[in-house]
Amino acid sequence: MKLNYNYIEKGSGPTIILLHGLMGAVSNFETTLNNLPNHGFRVILPMLPLYSMPILKTNVKELSDFVNKFSEDLNIKKYSVLGNSLGGHIGLILALQYPDKIDKLILSGSSGLYENTLGGKFPKRGNYEYIKQKTEEVFFNPAKASKKLVDEVFEIVNSREKVIRVLMMAKSAIRHNMKKDLPNITQKTCIIWGENDKVTPPEVGKEFHQEIPNSDLFWIKQCGHAPMIEQPTIFNQILVNWLKKQKYET
Repeated sequence: MKLNYNYIEKGSGPTIILLHGLMGAVSNFETTLNNLPNHGFRVILPMLPLYSMPILKTNVKELSDFVNKFSEDLNIKKYSVLGNSLGGHIGLILALQYPDKIDKLILSGSSGLYENTLGGKFPKRGNYEYIKQKTEEVFFNPAKASKKLVDEVFEIVNSREKVIRVLMMAKSAIRHNMKKDLPNITQKTCIIWGENDKVTPPEVGKEFHQEIPNSDLFWIKQCGHAPMIEQPTIFNQILVNWLKKQKYET
């Protein structure tokens, strides 16, 4: 049975599926979504069903199953994955489960080893200033936490249904530690990390690089957990330069 999907698709060429994080949204990848098609790539960004999954199925593995089903329903035989935060974690699972489908892997601030959920504590409901502060901690430059972004987080943590799922998904990500699986990843992997990431600290990026055999690690200065939002020009430049050096299967 085909599901109804909410997604954006642009460009043509080798396919890259973009996966947002736990508190993320389609807007997180706006510049990347507009940039990659200019360099000969087909980019697809699905909205992950974080808040519509059954409570008992709210976990990282179910999300990876969703993305796999999504790719099958769109008849995508081979694709690369670019994931930030939880999206990177989903990409890791897919790369291990479907080595013949997943071409390249790009990780940025990925969970899967160690993460501080919004700086270590979940925001207090109803306290806008506290939520603003915690959202700002995701970035090196607090001004990058726009009012729109803070409002989105505030709305999530003040919805009982959504906050339960966020907590369940965050706990699932922590339980699903992938350290022992990383050496089995065969795909060429690009790791792009903010030097000032407080959610998944720089040591996490180094460990991914050490454990994933065929990986390249790139650092972005003055950058926190979401490089594609905070330093989009540099992020896209690193990404495109790396992608252009790769060979693609069709």
